[in-house]
Amino acid sequence: MATIGYASLPVPGGADAPVGPGALAALATAIDPHLVHHVANLAERNTRFAGAPVHTVVTAADGTVWKKTATSNTWVTWWEPEPAWRPLPLLSAFQAGQVFPEIKRVGGRVRLRGRIARTDGTAIIGTNGIQVATVPTDCRPPSQIATSTAFFSTAGDPLIGAGRMESHSNDQAIPGALIFWSQDGAQDGGTVGTGWIDISGSYSID
Repeated sequence: MATIGYASLPVPGGADAPVGPGALAALATAIDPHLVHHVANLAERNTRFAGAPVHTVVTAADGTVWKKTATSNTWVTWWEPEPAWRPLPLLSAFQAGQVFPEIKRVGGRVRLRGRIARTDGTAIIGTNGIQVATVPTDCRPPSQIATSTAFFSTAGDPLIGAGRMESHSNDQAIPGALIFWSQDGAQDGGTVGTGWIDISGSYSID
């Protein structure tokens, strides 16, 4: 049977025996891998298309588009809707400041936003590192530590107003810990620390 086009679609020629059903089945089989397949969600994709050939393209009801890159159930995401912000789980000694602390993961990057203060109103001191929150499992770096910038109030005695946030992976001493560090000393020899910290920033988990 002759083939046509870059996809090598089988099309009966004049010399081929009249086997209509078989020819149609062969054509459908050849076309199928080149279609954009539709599923409800990731779970249905994994169930129906785990054994599909490489280059299979599947789209979900929310617009997410995947392409299969290996004979195993391995896919890359071409596009997905940006997820909603989630509350960041704070330790009991801390509370939300003027802006509610939130987190979300977009692909291989995690975004943070919001402000954190102590529940008792005392200063947050980051000289030796202080855990303020626990990052959700899907937002933790695969190994070691991911870093982002933290800014904080300069009201009172702080001098610089900037520090860093460290997000710890599961293989660290405190899995998922979000730790605030600052080498900012007292400006005039007064109280070290700050009234609130702003965690707005991002880090990579690729």
